[in-house]
Amino acid sequence: MSINVQQLFDNLWEAYLPLSPDAKAIHELFVDDNGVVVNDHIALRTFNLPGIGISKMAEPFLASGYVEGGEYTFPARKLYAKHFQHQDTTLPKVFISELLVEQLSDQAGTLIHQLVEQLDSKQIDTFPLCSIGRPWQVSVHNYETLVSESEYAGWVAAHGFVVNHFTVSVNHLANNQTLEQVNDTIRNAGFAMNDSGGLIKGSPEVLLEQSSTLAGDVRVTFSDGEKVIPGCFYEFAKRYSQHNGDLYQGFVAASADKIFESTDTR
Repeated sequence: MSINVQQLFDNLWEAYLPLSPDAKAIHELFVDDNGVVVNDHIALRTFNLPGIGISKMAEPFLASGYVEGGEYTFPARKLYAKHFQHQDTTLPKVFISELLVEQLSDQAGTLIHQLVEQLDSKQIDTFPLCSIGRPWQVSVHNYETLVSESEYAGWVAAHGFVVNHFTVSVNHLANNQTLEQVNDTIRNAGFAMNDSGGLIKGSPEVLLEQSSTLAGDVRVTFSDGEKVIPGCFYEFAKRYSQHNGDLYQGFVAASADKIFESTDTR
């Protein structure tokens, strides 16, 4: 699969915008002051089933020179994740998580397998998995059944394979802004933020601070009607230097755990 990775990121951004109603306005807030907004990382969600797990999702990035950077576990959420990074630090890191389907109830597992059975193998072999959107039909009832057990499962069922969030690199903003100042900008502009565990997750001591908006509501078409549900969100990350002077490039599981709540149904 020959991939222009920058074009892929541009395509992913365009697919993300309709699912994140606040993203364009937030992006422009920082463009006005900085000219260019550097993306720290993107996040992708999937199921740990054959042909659609992390390894499949990572293919276009690995083919473009990305390497595995770290792995993370979220036992309470039944999730496993890896992040991938590129030696060209202008390219965003890629955080990919997968739901451990075998740890769900039989009912939820059956519903997820029924979704995945609808996949066209030719499609996922022709196009990057992260870019194909929702490749199955799902009913409102089945979505609600999944959400009641796993918000993550319901989100993937409803939205499919799209970027869950883009992330402003606070390190690359003008005037050496703190994450507190970034959060003030977002809140003063009227955007709701995820305050689970505090507005800022992490600290300089763990070399990473993160905050995020709450996912905006979007109208989704299901097989038996429409429903307004949380879509995607925008994140902000401030990285700190390691002992060797290089910025920390990994993630902090305890912080990421709270970031996942940005798409919780409300």
